[in-house]
Amino acid sequence: MSANAGPVRPGPVRPDPVRPVPASPGPVPAGPVPAGPVPAGPASPALPSRRTVLAGAGAGVVAAAVLPSAVARAADGVPLGEYDVVVVGSGAAGMTAALTAAKRGLSVVVVEKAPTFGGSAARSGAGIWLPNNSVILAAGVPDTPQKAAAYLAAVVGDGSSAARQAAFLAHGPRMLDFVMANSPLRFRYMDGYSDYYPNLPGGLPNGRSIEPDQIDGHLLGDELARLNPAYMPVPAGMVVFSQDYKWLNLAAVNAKGLAVSTECLARGTKAALCGQKPLTMGQALAAGLRAGLMQAGVPVWLNSPLVDLVQEAGAVTGVVVEKEGVRGVVRARKGVVVGSGGFEHNAQMRAQYQQQPIGTQWSVGAKENTGDGIRAGQRAGAALALMEDAWWGPSIPLPGEPYFCLAERTLPGGLIVNGAGARFVNEAAPYSDVVHVMYEKDRGSAGSHIPAWLIVDQNYRNKYLFKDILPTIVFPDSWYQAGAAKKAWTWDALAGQIGVPAGALRATLNRFNAQAWNGTDPDFHRGDTAYDHYYTDPGVQPNSCLAPIWAPPFYAFKIVPGDLGTKGGIVTDARARALRPDGSVIRGLWAAGNASAAVMGHSYAGAGSTIGPAMTFGYVAANDIADA
Repeated sequence: MSANAGPVRPGPVRPDPVRPVPASPGPVPAGPVPAGPVPAGPASPALPSRRTVLAGAGAGVVAAAVLPSAVARAADGVPLGEYDVVVVGSGAAGMTAALTAAKRGLSVVVVEKAPTFGGSAARSGAGIWLPNNSVILAAGVPDTPQKAAAYLAAVVGDGSSAARQAAFLAHGPRMLDFVMANSPLRFRYMDGYSDYYPNLPGGLPNGRSIEPDQIDGHLLGDELARLNPAYMPVPAGMVVFSQDYKWLNLAAVNAKGLAVSTECLARGTKAALCGQKPLTMGQALAAGLRAGLMQAGVPVWLNSPLVDLVQEAGAVTGVVVEKEGVRGVVRARKGVVVGSGGFEHNAQMRAQYQQQPIGTQWSVGAKENTGDGIRAGQRAGAALALMEDAWWGPSIPLPGEPYFCLAERTLPGGLIVNGAGARFVNEAAPYSDVVHVMYEKDRGSAGSHIPAWLIVDQNYRNKYLFKDILPTIVFPDSWYQAGAAKKAWTWDALAGQIGVPAGALRATLNRFNAQAWNGTDPDFHRGDTAYDHYYTDPGVQPNSCLAPIWAPPFYAFKIVPGDLGTKGGIVTDARARALRPDGSVIRGLWAAGNASAAVMGHSYAGAGSTIGPAMTFGYVAANDIADA
């Protein structure tokens, strides 16, 4: 369905697919990188679109002239060691790959740009979407390989190859069992966290997502100090799982919300009495993987950014890194796995590949993610795809760091309007879809949908947590000073503050309120799926997604296209091997995580569609190297 065709209905929003762009040996790609079908192995060259040819023609001439200088050599730096496998990046993809390679009997080193380990995974809620894994099957989830395959195909379509989708579904459960057998990590089923499109064939209303169980950070010893901090720290004295946030939002108005809040506090008290440093969510995932690497004797070099890949005789044979200020070469006897994350904090690449307006300051991905591995892979000859896309989410540009909205836009008593003061989307739709619609509609009239505004009233504020601000508590002055929040005592005054026509906003609110009283949304179908109801208030009837906006003062929050990270990168096959534009394999080079073009294509199957495939293809890559 085209995002500008009308109201958002259940089902993924996918831009029209386009093809991978040929590689350029220069340090920055030469044209827009289209997305498209990914070959599972060697194939005939894909025919580029006319737009791609025109955009890349001039750059191709320049690239041909500089090709010899764009390939790193083994002599480009002092020798820093030799291993069977070199892994670039210590996020979920990289650490899973390193752990797998080590347990297969290979010598491994992880090189990490940041002074901390864990990357974006450590900052995240660490939901992991893995159909048919042992944790959900033990919990009685009625999943089957057939259901999972049908669902993934319906969600992703031609956004990735059928072979890669099949590889993800086949190897994901094996990866999880391997990780549990070789690290302290254990996992919990996120019961009730629906697949994002439960109405599609094979979709499950109660979901397939899992998250890490609690880990004692003291397992890491001194290494705990080098764990990348969480995006949103857990409140002091509490142990909170990702699934708990649904209920913590409702603690002031819902008995179960209060019970979950009490349970979180009890867990924190127990951990303190036991002398533990309790870690959950992304902190637990990164710590557990790092503990597995420590047990396996795998070194992780921090402050060691990738400079380039080493190529000899057409194969990748190592990496050039800056280790403690010294540029050197780490040789890889069997292969290099690039798991260095996306390019969300590279303003030049974002401006080149992605639609404006775009901002590195709107991303919550790890700040070190500037596309180093992607560009190195491209210089080595790899094709790129999906570069125009990201793991989007409506975000509020708060001072210091953006806030990625989940429950806030879904809870009853709020709506999102565009620059004309009109609704334009199902506010409770999957977060990636909401931003796809923002961009699609803004494309026809720049500034019409970016920024948008989330509007709520005091009744909403009296009931629900907002970010980490408790109900009834005033918002920080800095939010208003930064222009991220507005407040007024009338609809017309609020319209003036956010720059939308007062009459149009009044008409929108009157129509929305009438529909909310009836519990229906014929305009955008908010509340039609189980996913829509996940972050809502079951005490509101007849539709837990909808409540009127009537109690002054009224609040508006600026909404921009934020993200968890970019999803475009090196094109890989079902074995995680890097591919050239003609479909041939680059010997010695594998990629996983956000450094590779996502198996999810332009869509998002469920909570954890980033980390589940990242870990799986890290595991696949390492096994492929070991099997060679």
